[in-house]
Amino acid sequence: MHRESTSKVQIGDVEIGGGSPIKIQSMTNTRTEDVDATVAQILRLEDAGCEIIRCTVPSLEAAQALAQIKKQIHIPLVADIHFDYKMAIAAIENGADKIRINPGNIGGPERVRAVVDAAKERNIPIRVGVNSGSLEKELVEKYGGVTAEGIVESALDKVRMIEEQGYRNLVISIKSSDVLMCVKAHELLADQTRYPLHVGITEAGTVLSGSIKSSIGLGLILSQGIGDTIRVSLTGDPVEEIRAAKLILRTMGLRKGGIEVVSCPTCGRTKIDLIGLASRVEKLVEDYPLNIKVAVMGCAVNGPGEAREADIGIAGGQGEGLLIKKGEIVRKVPEEQLLAVLKEELDNWS
Repeated sequence: MHRESTSKVQIGDVEIGGGSPIKIQSMTNTRTEDVDATVAQILRLEDAGCEIIRCTVPSLEAAQALAQIKKQIHIPLVADIHFDYKMAIAAIENGADKIRINPGNIGGPERVRAVVDAAKERNIPIRVGVNSGSLEKELVEKYGGVTAEGIVESALDKVRMIEEQGYRNLVISIKSSDVLMCVKAHELLADQTRYPLHVGITEAGTVLSGSIKSSIGLGLILSQGIGDTIRVSLTGDPVEEIRAAKLILRTMGLRKGGIEVVSCPTCGRTKIDLIGLASRVEKLVEDYPLNIKVAVMGCAVNGPGEAREADIGIAGGQGEGLLIKKGEIVRKVPEEQLLAVLKEELDNWS
């Protein structure tokens, strides 16, 4: 399994690689210069389960803001750099725990060396990021278009640029919005490097479509033992990225903890507002640190049997609800009390 044999990289007080649990990342969409707004968003992301956060650094003002942001948050802070090598150095000087660069677009060897020297002085990891959308013209021509092979070659070329400066505290990221291309690229790369891999489907889309694309892509990659840290890239509230990432990892058995909610798809027998009830249950269980499965069923006849694999469940009939444990009915309650009864059970769960 690739992730068991990758090198370990320390990002602030969080470790990735070398078989460490897969870490969940996100990126702020506030103006980094707006310290108050950025900190507020990061704290919301922390509450949702974010373990590493990245902020864009397009200006010196943004780089300097990192120092103030870092004082007020509790997870490692990564600086995202595009084109200007001076911003990478400024971000490091202002306390960034890691920087993300594409060494191919920040200038010549001298500028790469300047960034590496700054990172080396503080032992700050560098994430080498290459996206399919920025693939070099010569590689596009070599492979007859944008391909997985070209993405991998580009990434390894950039890694060598940094290795030649005598630095190996690296993480690699290769991304594409083409799910199958992205999967193939990670398969190829995993055979050619032992650096930790940051995995994600870039420009995945809105919360619905992006979550589906990311689930498929990340599922295929992670199931092969590839990937040390992940980001689900969505057009929307970054908190949704964390929720999706946690669900992906739990579904694949790569993360424990948190209540899993299962619910039936509704049918003509359904006599209650199951869609609304299931949504309220999902919201209810967010703050419970229980490693259990909760079922929400819409049929008092078949519900108990269908909820047999859940630790606890509720099922609704016409005016009447059932509390179920391991498929057995333990209590009948008025329909309108179902959510309150479930909360009472969860509060007393041991």
